[in-house]
Amino acid sequence: MVKREMYLERIRPFYNSEMVKVITGIRRCGKSTIMRQMIQELIERKIPESKIIYINFEDYKNRKICNADSLYEYVETSINDEEKYYLFFDEIQNVNEFELVINSFRSTHDVSIFITGSNSKLLSGELATHLSGRTISFRIMPFNFKEYCECQNEMLRNRTKEELLDEYMKWGGFPLVCKESDESSKNIILSNIYDSVVLKDIIMRNKVASPVALEKVLEYVVANSSTTISGNVIASSLTDRNQPISAPTVYDYLKYITDACICDKVQRYDIRGKRLLAYEEKTYVCDLGFFQLKKNRVKDEYSYIVETICYNELIARGYQVYIGKTYKGEVDFIAQKGEEKIYIQAAYMLSDENVIEREFGAYENINDNFPKYVITLDRMTLAREGIIHKNLIDFLLTVF
Repeated sequence: MVKREMYLERIRPFYNSEMVKVITGIRRCGKSTIMRQMIQELIERKIPESKIIYINFEDYKNRKICNADSLYEYVETSINDEEKYYLFFDEIQNVNEFELVINSFRSTHDVSIFITGSNSKLLSGELATHLSGRTISFRIMPFNFKEYCECQNEMLRNRTKEELLDEYMKWGGFPLVCKESDESSKNIILSNIYDSVVLKDIIMRNKVASPVALEKVLEYVVANSSTTISGNVIASSLTDRNQPISAPTVYDYLKYITDACICDKVQRYDIRGKRLLAYEEKTYVCDLGFFQLKKNRVKDEYSYIVETICYNELIARGYQVYIGKTYKGEVDFIAQKGEEKIYIQAAYMLSDENVIEREFGAYENINDNFPKYVITLDRMTLAREGIIHKNLIDFLLTVF
């Protein structure tokens, strides 16, 4: 089992905190595994297993406690006020009015509460009503490339880093997909994950009236990862005689898609004016396996893939990410974490002088001293005027 140290390191300081730890991420990205790893660490810290309660609400045996009253009664009869308890609720959104129960446990008992869910807005929105300022959220992604390499090494699949990157760029990092050795099995599992997310986390949860229209919008967004989106453009591209799709409907579907953590919408940030811009957002699919499953473009495909990998890597490392708008153009990413800030340009290869000028020249009017990177698949790297050029594999496997 790959130990997801990158996330555990961020969560550990809150193991004993009264803050409710909210762990979000797309279905099957490994949230349950991280919960089990946290439980194991608590046991290693000499916390008695009798003081740890774990409930997976997707397990059929727990169907009778998938409502607020039943859950409250079940947990209330299992704990007392003499010692601290650790409560782990997996896929909590399957419990009606779960936020009322969470708030009650937090306010009346000495407990540390951890919850997971496959919908980012559901958890933060409903919990915020009752637990304002008392939650802390952690976003989990499918395996990044370093974790993917660890997974393959655990299964004794000895290949070069270049070969592993080729596989990762094609099939992505969902743990269940990574464990399979043949492409047919990978494709079947990936398709099942995709269908499960669409059905359970979008159509059923949002009571979508036209699943066919939703599927069209989702396929468009996934296939065009790393490009600028517009509801009007998507609507006009997908509308036909039999099924017109309006821009407002597209925007509703985009919200459902981002809430389900399939894609992220990323805002532009005006570097000169130091403000967010409320237009021309880009979308990035959370896992390249979905891109492989639904892609419909060929031109410059690898540049888009490299850009998507870099974006997902930054999110996995806990950065807030924006697209940088400059006077002359844009920088692919501004990534911030606390006081730390880095700039990143991502491209396939520096194939000629025009490409070199475009990628390095993007930083021409940015005069601060924060690190600036150009990330490509070139084996040989070059640097210019303090701008760091890194090979993609080195970028993904090392700290910045």
